[in-house]
Amino acid sequence: MKALIVIDMQKDFIDGALGSPQAQAIVPKVVEKIKAHRQSGSAVIFTRDTHHQDYLQTQEGRHLPVPHCIEDTSGWQLADAIASTIDLSSCLIFNKGCFGSLELAQYLRQKNYDEIELIGLVSSICVVSNALLIKAHVPETPIVVDAACTAGVTDEDHRAALCVMKMCHIRIVNKKTP
Repeated sequence: MKALIVIDMQKDFIDGALGSPQAQAIVPKVVEKIKAHRQSGSAVIFTRDTHHQDYLQTQEGRHLPVPHCIEDTSGWQLADAIASTIDLSSCLIFNKGCFGSLELAQYLRQKNYDEIELIGLVSSICVVSNALLIKAHVPETPIVVDAACTAGVTDEDHRAALCVMKMCHIRIVNKKTP
């Protein structure tokens, strides 16, 4: 069985506080990927970046002083196009207070997936962090990142993150070549 991990496809990362045209562009591809995995019987698991009212007093808040993904706000919610694609009550959702989810990686270690695929936002921060955590927890499980279903803060950051993941034996698919 395969697992699709959908990283932080939240309103604040798409068209909210930290939104970008690159993030908006991947939404239809992410929707199609979720549908395809669901139809094939794969597990579909989500992460949600989750901060609180004290965000600006945290280390992340001091480095990135843009409040985002504050729990229970509109920006914290998964994008409408994503939420309407699948019955979220049938999916695991890991709320994470930092870039990577140790809880997700530990959960995946307990499972015996044949392959784990990651998509979502932001490739150069949360996608790469989770990919490397998962790789450390299940080093013999093939891990795939679909470059067409991820986006970085900038195109340069996105390419750098894909390069790092590739160097760590994470298979990158659908990567545009210059």
